[in-house]
Amino acid sequence: MSENTVQDYGADQIQILEGLEAVRKRPGMYIGSTSTRGLHHLVYEIVDNAVDEALAGFCDHIEVYINGDNSITVIDNGRGIPTGIHEKAGIPAVEVVFTILHAGGKFGGGGYKVSGGLHGVGASVVNALSNWLEVEISRDGKVYRQRYERGHVVYKLKEVGKSEHTGTKVTFMPDDTIFDDVIFDYDVLRRRLREMAFLTKGLRICLEDKRSEELKREEFHYEGGINEFVKYINRHKNVLYDKVIYCEGMKDDIYVEVAMQHNDSYNEATLSFVNNINTPEGGMHLTGFKSAITKIFNDYARSNKLLREKEENLSGDDLREGLTAIVSIKIPEPQFEGQTKQKLGNAEARTAVESLVSEKLTYFLEQNPQVAKAIVGKAVVAQRARMAARKARDVARKSTLESNMALPGKLADCSDTDPKNCEIYIVEGDSAGGSAKTARSRATQAILPLRGKILNVEKARIDKILGNKEIQAMITAFGTGIKDNFNIEKLRYDKIIIMTDADVDGAHIATLMLTFFFRFMPELIRQGHVYLAQPPLYKLEKNKKIWYAYSDDELAKIIEEVGRDQNNKIQRYKGLGEMDAEQLWDTTMDPEKRVLLRVSIDEESESELDMTFDTLMGERVEPRREFIEQNAKFVKNLDI
Repeated sequence: MSENTVQDYGADQIQILEGLEAVRKRPGMYIGSTSTRGLHHLVYEIVDNAVDEALAGFCDHIEVYINGDNSITVIDNGRGIPTGIHEKAGIPAVEVVFTILHAGGKFGGGGYKVSGGLHGVGASVVNALSNWLEVEISRDGKVYRQRYERGHVVYKLKEVGKSEHTGTKVTFMPDDTIFDDVIFDYDVLRRRLREMAFLTKGLRICLEDKRSEELKREEFHYEGGINEFVKYINRHKNVLYDKVIYCEGMKDDIYVEVAMQHNDSYNEATLSFVNNINTPEGGMHLTGFKSAITKIFNDYARSNKLLREKEENLSGDDLREGLTAIVSIKIPEPQFEGQTKQKLGNAEARTAVESLVSEKLTYFLEQNPQVAKAIVGKAVVAQRARMAARKARDVARKSTLESNMALPGKLADCSDTDPKNCEIYIVEGDSAGGSAKTARSRATQAILPLRGKILNVEKARIDKILGNKEIQAMITAFGTGIKDNFNIEKLRYDKIIIMTDADVDGAHIATLMLTFFFRFMPELIRQGHVYLAQPPLYKLEKNKKIWYAYSDDELAKIIEEVGRDQNNKIQRYKGLGEMDAEQLWDTTMDPEKRVLLRVSIDEESESELDMTFDTLMGERVEPRREFIEQNAKFVKNLDI
């Protein structure tokens, strides 16, 4: 991209759009939340600025340190933020960047041709939400430094040394009066930085954690860029062909980069990005990609007689079964729908991607007929399964019938008709289901007992999935439909609560259900409607008084409080069926007393979750064994 960038980057390229007053008062407007997610977003904003220098062709190395005091340092070898006096503001340009909202080289001033970040507010917002921030700039043979506290200048920009190099170093300490918890998660940062490195080929990003005696450091550097990203996602899967299909080029001032490879699974994993920003809801660039591959593969199949004359065209879903793809574009003026930048609205992006992918993919298929046949062959099998599943799919589409007579016979529904007041317990087994039906609040709590383990959707095609009676019952009860027919507004219950035994089998059943939700109804999880019930592990009875413990630690604390003697009667619950209705209500179903865990995902972790579900629930045993071995140290009470 360097040949398309503007070289002149001085103080006057920094443009001011508005002030910084509201950031501390309403931080959620600028970073999403003050939870751990918002905390980590501060790091991404500073790193984004460094990556912008890399996109412009002036930076190839970024260092990120989690310091011993839990502050963050980000160092890049870019040009260094301009230090000259800004003509309009009358202060150094670096001070403008860190103290005035919507100030930066990203607003048509010529500093950057393309950029990511949060509308250019990144540096100033991080500064405003930090106890202190210090910036050190190497530029024009000199080193400059300035310090801020909660957005205010502590001292004017000053020269502190000489340097033969250029670059920017930013160190900041998040404000502990604003954030819920000021502790950075190494793994969360690692995932995001690795993704950034994949998307910017040739860029080296290093992450180091200095908080413990044992030094933890990783380096992310991918000369193959998104080609290596696809290989990484597919590393535990059986690929249909060895070579990653790669399309790259400029169309109408838009840089388009696409990498794709099919595997033998039934799930699609397509990730889309704009200026290195993840767009989980897709947008025009993704639409262009899907249109191109659907048309080109059908044209190829027809011209090479891989489809019979009377057979209908392969659908996009058929062709994308088992597809892993990265669609990444760089565009000068991105237009996002919504403040969260989750969907791209530029119509020209669709044209650019569709045109380039069509051109490059046509050429690739002509040069690689065996790959083309493998892809079309898999899609034809998927098409036949899809057609066989039409009847079952119709059942899913009609899942919101107005009459409760269409609901599953085993469902004990609630009487309240306002979904906001209602919740449904998905219960393992008829025995526990019977207790739950007796225990429940009939007005607001519905019970759906499932018989045994539901189908593992990671290993089955749509026809078998929709033909499964347990899955049919859940789809019909929820009322939303699935996949492309999903409609969150038709959800019949505000809370969907998975209630299984507190043992290995119960955990497996819960994982099977979560896999189904993630693959077919992910919006239920994204919008916070899915929960895990937490039944107690122990009951302690002493002198006709009863205590319930939900962990070994909690049991130990109770014993310490009541005293350890022979009058203690401790019962270890192995299943929900061991509790009578009253106990089940008191411990697990009473909204005033129960403990529920909300299942949540966000766009930053969704691709990682996709790989985790594939690893845990897929066909291959070795990756699953490796995952368990690597993560066993984080599991407590393995017998539960």
